[in-house]
Amino acid sequence: MSATPVNVGIVGLGRWAKVLTRAVAKSEKIKIVAAYSRSQEKRLAFEQELGVPAVPDMPTMLSNREIEGVILTVPNEQHLPVAAEVAKARKHVYTEKPIASTLEEGLQIAALEKNYGITVTVGHSARLMAGIRKIREAIDGGELGRVAFIEANFSNERALELTPKTWRWYKDKAPGGPLSQLAIHQFDVLHYLGGEIVEASAMASKLSPVGAEVDDQSMTLLKFADGKVGYVGSCWTSPGIFAVRVFGSKGLMHYEIDFNTWDTPDQLHKNSTLYIQRGKDGYAKREELKVPESDMFRTELEMFAGSCRTGESGELSAYNGNFAVAIVYAALRSIEKNGQYTCIAEVLSAAQARVAEKIHNVA
Repeated sequence: MSATPVNVGIVGLGRWAKVLTRAVAKSEKIKIVAAYSRSQEKRLAFEQELGVPAVPDMPTMLSNREIEGVILTVPNEQHLPVAAEVAKARKHVYTEKPIASTLEEGLQIAALEKNYGITVTVGHSARLMAGIRKIREAIDGGELGRVAFIEANFSNERALELTPKTWRWYKDKAPGGPLSQLAIHQFDVLHYLGGEIVEASAMASKLSPVGAEVDDQSMTLLKFADGKVGYVGSCWTSPGIFAVRVFGSKGLMHYEIDFNTWDTPDQLHKNSTLYIQRGKDGYAKREELKVPESDMFRTELEMFAGSCRTGESGELSAYNGNFAVAIVYAALRSIEKNGQYTCIAEVLSAAQARVAEKIHNVA
């Protein structure tokens, strides 16, 4: 990449836009030079708090030739229309996870790359945590032997805070509750660590006393193409946790963070656990490993800057983003069928057929 930073805009100026903007401020590779929200009040407040110049409308941002890409932190259902507007202006797209509110819309976002010659980067940042990268290094280096089993959990107390005024209350906006909002992070992590996932089986229940439409507990079993199996749990009525454990023939590794530092990932290494347990050694002989300093949000946005500059899709691709959503939908289908295994490829194929039919009908 050139020594000059990649100039980008940001659309949707809520809490998460502030988190990402603070991450960008620490980078020399990317710079946010314009911010937009439909709310004038938000635009002015964002500019005052974070120093990013606000623009009055999207055309103003998209007509700026110095802007190479746009970060989207808008609600999930707005990802497709806003991404399409950005792509038509020949600007590269970064969108928060999930890539879209439905798999069909996610596939349409992926198609923008070919249709307009741009790249799409999806913010599946969890795979960029230093502890996750260290586990992948150990797997690739053969240190764990043949990996046979991976388990993960991502939980918090969100369901206890829901009201009918919050979008996560509703099934159509947050399918499966924590399944689509939290477990999706771990689906991408397991895809990164374990390779191709072929089937999913899931169960869910509703235990929160607030009465929201969505389930608030989920358990998903996964089958990988090479025979290994995995598990992802997600509870929406407990203290926050993010943990991953990988079991191999020569050893196992465990990584866990303090969820309270999720919004400040440059602090994660201070209160994280990473250990390896080798051979027949028991828990008492586990080896504590140092977690390197890192910042998953700055890293993902620098990856986006790289794609803007080179025009090449990176690791946080539209394909990987859609694959994580496909696992969510396979799990939802399994829940409807009392835990029956659902083929991921069939879910993707069916969604692709619906998108093709929609395009054909429009044409």
